[in-house]
Amino acid sequence: MLSPKQTLDTYYLEARRDLLEVAALLDRYDEAVNRAGGPADDESRLKVLREAMEVLAQGDHPQPNRTELLLEHFSKIN
Repeated sequence: MLSPKQTLDTYYLEARRDLLEVAALLDRYDEAVNRAGGPADDESRLKVLREAMEVLAQGDHPQPNRTELLLEHFSKIN
């Protein structure tokens, strides 16, 4: 079992890469909105992603179950 520091040291770069991918997706969407002159007719997937980021942005969770929370959250949409 890894220590807290070892956990961060081991997974930090991977998590940073994944967050940059999300940022790139949001930038591409914003650029597409600007080109099209308006948002997509159905932004439900964007809404679900933003809500998921809110879950992750919360401070200390009483239980380490963020993955489970997100899986349940994502199951609400196709």
